Amino acid sequence: MLRVLLLCCCLLGGTMSASARNLPEFATLAAAQAGVVVNISAVRAPAQTSAPFLQPEAKPDLPSWLRKLLPSRPDTDDGEGVEDDGRSVGSGFVIAPDGYILTNAHVVEDATEILVRLADKREYLARLVGADTRSDVALLKVDAERLPVARLGDPARLRVGDWVLAIGSPFGFESSVTAGIVSAKGRALPDESLVPFIQTDVAINPGNSGGPLFNLAGEVVGINSQIYSRTGGFMGMSFSIPIDVAMDVQAQLRESGKVNRGRIGVLIQEVTQDLAESFALPAARGALVSEVEAGGPAARAGILVGDVLLAFNGRRIESSVELPRVVSATRPGTRSHLEYWRDGRMQSAVLEVTSFPDEQKAVVQRSDKLPPGANRLGLLLAEPTREQRQTLELPAGGVVITRVAGAAARAELKAGDAVVDLVIRGRSHAVVSPRQFDQLLADVPKGGALGLRVRRGPSQSFVALRLPAH
Repeated sequence: MLRVLLLCCCLLGGTMSASARNLPEFATLAAAQAGVVVNISAVRAPAQTSAPFLQPEAKPDLPSWLRKLLPSRPDTDDGEGVEDDGRSVGSGFVIAPDGYILTNAHVVEDATEILVRLADKREYLARLVGADTRSDVALLKVDAERLPVARLGDPARLRVGDWVLAIGSPFGFESSVTAGIVSAKGRALPDESLVPFIQTDVAINPGNSGGPLFNLAGEVVGINSQIYSRTGGFMGMSFSIPIDVAMDVQAQLRESGKVNRGRIGVLIQEVTQDLAESFALPAARGALVSEVEAGGPAARAGILVGDVLLAFNGRRIESSVELPRVVSATRPGTRSHLEYWRDGRMQSAVLEVTSFPDEQKAVVQRSDKLPPGANRLGLLLAEPTREQRQTLELPAGGVVITRVAGAAARAELKAGDAVVDLVIRGRSHAVVSPRQFDQLLADVPKGGALGLRVRRGPSQSFVALRLPAH
């Protein structure tokens, strides 16, 4: 019996080793592709941010970008009225060597300043070329050259069950790698019918948004965008925007700053088996027209409520979710052929696709203009009061920040912080007054780095800043 038992164990061990040898080699893939992934920090309300490693005065409420990525539980409120903490973090990846970067629109939504950190720790202020909220795609541009560029793959070649890998910055932990398989393709989400999402079980968390989804060939096949959660954490369902959809969007954003989508002016619903039988359809497929916009393209072409749309420009419509994707991908002004079912027979019509009303929000671009009286770092400083000296336990000297903008805001300093020391080219200078601080700052060249020892309440830390290069 012992001999048989040992034999079984050996056989089992051999089987497991063979299986292990067939598993993907993720380490090489992750090492090769990590350089194209970037970390993105978008500033919204600089005065509300907190400095790194300094304890905030109060625990911040859940920010709006996190509420979007982690849907609220069904048995709780919808999160309306929760204050924004002023900063969103996410990921992105380089698609052109001269500094074009793709990310999610919700990562940079309403941003006044966008900071991009490369894998080699270089940092750049980014310009928002354009953002499209319907597809959740945004295009950024940084002033850099010869950047490593992501190779793009074909999402159509993905199969359910294929291995995929994500690289991003969940919760700010940069260059984190997670892996899983493709769970489904062409997935429609509520209010997201224009994007045929790739569903995976890759672990995605806040901060992964906008990062790349790779196939095993090291090609980007999607942009990680959303998760489904009833608990506020990852539950095994992640959704990525197919890279071909994203690249079409970015091409339009680069050309005109916005995306033009086609529409035909109908409301549709799914065709169930019972509806198909009632309309004498041979099969339960297509998109049933439930409403027609007066004066719209469909109305002018003679489409009526109760028609079942079965093909658009020769492409069969199997499910109602397919029609919005096909139509929206058609450029406005295109004459298109529509096949539909009415009165028990197939009919056809020709219509001209029109565009959606302009839904692009005005984007607040970053401004280098500092408030009156601010120094080159964007700080307004004042002598500390007696109360402030006691509260912050300040010795003689030190200055208190009264207003924050520019580079200081990006470093997450805030009003009420006290600056005790200034470190320049390896030498530490005790700060004794706002005037002396600005005199020391005058010796730092454009683009130069410096350190500040900052006190906030009972805690303190060194904060690194870099002067603007221009």
